[in-house]
Amino acid sequence: MSLTLINVLFAVVAAIGFAALNAAYLVWCERKGAGFFQRRPGPMENGPWGLLQPPVDGIKLMTKQLVIPGGVDKALFMVAPVLAMFPAIMSFVTIPFSENIVAQNMNIGVLMIFAFASMGSMAILFAGWGSRNKYALMSSVRGVSQAIAYEVPMLITVITIVMITGSMDLRAIALDQSGGFWQWNILALTKSPLMPVSFLIFFVCTLAETNRAPFDLGEAESELVAGFHTEYSSMGFGLFFMGEYANIVIGSCLTTLLFLGGWGCPFGLFPGVWWFLLKIYLLIFTFIWIRWTFPRTTIYGLLNLSWKILIPFSLFNLLLTAGLLKVF
Repeated sequence: MSLTLINVLFAVVAAIGFAALNAAYLVWCERKGAGFFQRRPGPMENGPWGLLQPPVDGIKLMTKQLVIPGGVDKALFMVAPVLAMFPAIMSFVTIPFSENIVAQNMNIGVLMIFAFASMGSMAILFAGWGSRNKYALMSSVRGVSQAIAYEVPMLITVITIVMITGSMDLRAIALDQSGGFWQWNILALTKSPLMPVSFLIFFVCTLAETNRAPFDLGEAESELVAGFHTEYSSMGFGLFFMGEYANIVIGSCLTTLLFLGGWGCPFGLFPGVWWFLLKIYLLIFTFIWIRWTFPRTTIYGLLNLSWKILIPFSLFNLLLTAGLLKVF
């Protein structure tokens, strides 16, 4: 077995462990955050401050029976949870946590992550269609239309960043912003005066792509029972759950690398992985804050926001950036 293959296998195992740990304790952060915003304690029973609640919930999910309802398409029903988790795990392999901490750096890292992210829509579609449940099917249609609508402005915004840096290598994009927060793309007004708007568009699209409130129309418990995973139990549901939180971490990593200087220090001193982790977990806290602050929107408002506002703004910013690069 070659050394490269061993490195890739080790990276995949490390990515699975990182994703599982994040999924477990981000749920704890979510529940504690919800309690804080709603003036209640949150989980308190298992361990100090409820810190043992995630492993208890994990054991419960793994010991429950995986029920396959009658009449479902078994192949699609079983593949969907794996397809929800697999792209998230593979995306971690190419994300640089610092200049030297990256499993497999690729010069098309941005393209690879978006290629894997597109498979998430297939997982939603397979889950809804394979369940043979009208609520799950309606949810999957919503989820796919939402994913397509918000992938367009997100990709246009990423193209703008690629044009500015001249590379699809995530490490190169982060290094291009080294030197302090005034070099970060979010503040790079000399490159494009609408870069703060680009950051806002990308952040909103990340919320929508990860099915987070107020854009969780794919699940919408008050309308569609539990969404596309209504019929799932045990680790079938658990894989969807882990995939969702892994995608939140990936979205935060991409936002940090593309706009917030990656692992760079805001003051240009002592860059390192600790700055990268601090930034992504501050973004995740913002995700939680938004979820428990804003009410769920409607499906028409959700789609109109993308097609009528975000896409025109992102296209205008792309054309403006291309013009400035051509002139200067």
